[in-house]
Amino acid sequence: MFSKIKIPDHLRPSDPRFGSGPSLIPIKHLEALAQSGKEIMGTSHRKDAVKNVVKEIQEGMKTYFNLPAGYEVVLGNGGATMLWDMIGLGMVEKSSSHFTCGEFSEKWYKAHSLIPWIKTHQTKVEYGQGINPVEIDRHDFIACTLNETSTGVMLSEVPVLKNQQTIMSVDATSGAGQIGIDFSRVDMFYFSPQKVLASDGGLFICIMSPKAIERALRIGADKSRFIPESLKWSHAIENSRNHQTYNTPAIATLFLVNEQMKLLNKLGFSQVEKMALEKSKMVYQWAQGKEYLSAFIKEKQYRSTAVATIDVDEEFKVDDLTKMLWSQKIARDIDGYRKLGRNQLRISMFHNITLEDLEKLTQAISFAIENV
Repeated sequence: MFSKIKIPDHLRPSDPRFGSGPSLIPIKHLEALAQSGKEIMGTSHRKDAVKNVVKEIQEGMKTYFNLPAGYEVVLGNGGATMLWDMIGLGMVEKSSSHFTCGEFSEKWYKAHSLIPWIKTHQTKVEYGQGINPVEIDRHDFIACTLNETSTGVMLSEVPVLKNQQTIMSVDATSGAGQIGIDFSRVDMFYFSPQKVLASDGGLFICIMSPKAIERALRIGADKSRFIPESLKWSHAIENSRNHQTYNTPAIATLFLVNEQMKLLNKLGFSQVEKMALEKSKMVYQWAQGKEYLSAFIKEKQYRSTAVATIDVDEEFKVDDLTKMLWSQKIARDIDGYRKLGRNQLRISMFHNITLEDLEKLTQAISFAIENV
């Protein structure tokens, strides 16, 4: 359908990486990794060269997120998918309550429901709708998602818990770093670094409150509950306190996280959040102003400032559009989430993607559709 369209050069973004999966890693960060030469790559993660990087990451996050006293930054190998099992096995006492609004929040719920000794409860909305968590009696663990990557839904608030024994846990993978949250209301805030943190996957970072630390260590000491050694929170916590991971990490991943944290801390969280709001406002206004486009998320308070999902009139096949944009190196990986099965664009607005490039992308998409 779009095979004869040629996007004008003045609409070409400076970088075509707009995907919501592995995100845009700045070239200067990759150059810094290369320039590190013999200093870090090929070095044991038990040595100071690597431990100092981990320490910088931890201290950088405490500053950037303005964490309350006593909160710890815990790191380990494995992404969010592995962490769902690790959390279920080692953080839930008897029951977890899940608030689901897309594929990833649903997968977290399913992971816990497979653990025989956990009673799970699901509060679900249709994909495209938003949901905020609430406290539910007789559940010692609340699971919610800051930014549902599959649908472009963002939660707008978390409650103040009445039961001080309940753990509030937030999957923040595609929102951590530019979507704000009140950490005093959150006990676990975890994410993989391949989104706003502009690194590779395979690593988890979990910000834990003293209450979460206490529960993790208490459950881990319970000899009647089997937890595989690789999934024990006690190992992750103990090693993180020594600025390392339990088993060997990808050093390049840590290096790139640290470079991004330095970049973010130069601006400060409030400025990064403001920039994200400006970009999302532009994208949603663009969609609203075109008769062949519409925002998938109808409730404005739930529209993500990190990942925008835009429905396209069925007359214009998104698969053909994205293939053309890819072939001309205008945009990569802006297809809608495959399991939704919608004629949809999914555009990331992570920090390293500039407002100027997003403006060019939206104009290039409009040019293609209006000239087909």
